[in-house]
Amino acid sequence: METTAAREARGAEAPRLPAPPPSPAEPPAASPTPAAPRARPRLVFRTQLAHGSPTGKIEGFTNVRELYAKIAEAFGIAPTEILFCTLNSHKVDMQKLLGGQIGLEDFIFAHVRGETKEVEVTKTEDALGLTITDNGAGYAFIKRIKEGSIINRIEAVCVGDSIEAINDHSIVGCRHYEVAKMLRELPKLQPFTLRLVQPKRAFDMIGQRSRSSKCPVEAKVSSGRETLRLRSGGAATVEEVPSEFEEEASRRVDDLLESYMGIRDPELASTMVETSKKTVSVQEFARHLDSVLGEFAFPDEFVVEVWAAIGEAREACG
Repeated sequence: METTAAREARGAEAPRLPAPPPSPAEPPAASPTPAAPRARPRLVFRTQLAHGSPTGKIEGFTNVRELYAKIAEAFGIAPTEILFCTLNSHKVDMQKLLGGQIGLEDFIFAHVRGETKEVEVTKTEDALGLTITDNGAGYAFIKRIKEGSIINRIEAVCVGDSIEAINDHSIVGCRHYEVAKMLRELPKLQPFTLRLVQPKRAFDMIGQRSRSSKCPVEAKVSSGRETLRLRSGGAATVEEVPSEFEEEASRRVDDLLESYMGIRDPELASTMVETSKKTVSVQEFARHLDSVLGEFAFPDEFVVEVWAAIGEAREACG
């Protein structure tokens, strides 16, 4: 039998009593709940096929390829049927071409494959008079035809035509600068063949070479202050519309891309302007361009011209 002394020596435990219930006047304090993350706005865009269709709605894309896939799903066609998209106009209007940014209220028109045609061209001059761009998803197409040029004299070739093959060599999947380089390197006075795919057109657009007649379906141009910026790598972001300086600088750089390389690419021009804002000298700018756009192998004199054009745009816009 345990003695009182033994219990005191080991320290007797106090009996455990049940905790009294909380007073109705003082409810138990609730543990703080973490703030819910801010919901990302749901971005839904309206779209139609440029030659005519019901209006569809698309969302959940982060780059051009995903955008084409969403449009194709909405209309039950293959993504490879889409040649390019224009904003707020069903016309083959290169001024309305979808680039790297979409206004949050913009209406997207998808131009799909129409007839295929082949033309024979003889390169009698160094330049053909073509300006090439691409849709960001494997198709290069004609953005501009120079007045009085070799191509301008061939009625079958139109602005908006996708270049599918050169001398039966498929160029699907090539970037615009690669196609422009191939055309520049073709030998003079030797005929070659272009296989072209023209965009499908509505009845009132047939027979138009580089611009279309009026159509009753014409979307209202956006006046929103934000755009969805599509990136070739990484997620799309909602951003403020470009500043006056960014728009002017990008326009000047795009002009230089056309004169030096025979391409137009507003997204590429915008990326170059963005890169310039992180640098303080033309040498540093050249190094940054090599790191982010090395595949283009820009010549030094071109980089200097671009740096100067961006500086002139900054001065012009104050």
